[in-house]
Amino acid sequence: MNVHEEVDLEQVKRSVALAAPHTTNWDLVFAVEGCRQVGVKLRFAIKREWMRFPLNIAIRPMGGIGIDRRPKDGRTKKLSMVEAMANLFKTRDELVVMVPPEGTRSKVEQWRTGFYYTALEAGVPITLCYLDFKHKVAGIGKVLHPTGDVEKDMREIMDFYKQYGQYPKFPEMFSLDQRYI
Repeated sequence: MNVHEEVDLEQVKRSVALAAPHTTNWDLVFAVEGCRQVGVKLRFAIKREWMRFPLNIAIRPMGGIGIDRRPKDGRTKKLSMVEAMANLFKTRDELVVMVPPEGTRSKVEQWRTGFYYTALEAGVPITLCYLDFKHKVAGIGKVLHPTGDVEKDMREIMDFYKQYGQYPKFPEMFSLDQRYI
């Protein structure tokens, strides 16, 4: 696991981690293990229903954290995924939640921005992580503090992944967000 010199691992330990490029299920395994090697316990969000026996036996040790979107205060409206994930940070001193911004392993030309709004609402930075299958390396390359200017921040994220997202497992399945390049 490469950790760029300018990255403060203490900031990483309470952040939303981008996992890009995401073109295979193996990305999760490599990212979790790479982060563990540098002392970062990477978690990933999954529907609470997947955290029931017997699947929880495998998913929880890998870093799965069940997302419960049911309202806690008796409201009838279900929480959004952003609200539910941001709430996770309220009860934990250390939490690194990995999010694949494409939202799928298929090629998409527009990334989902829930990761951005989760970090903004939770008041935590976004950690830009990458997997480079050509050189067989994973890395934590940058910590970005969201400013609220989505356009500016997304352009900065795309600039990073132009350099560090070049070598996914399946290149034909990866694209940067075309709105911000």
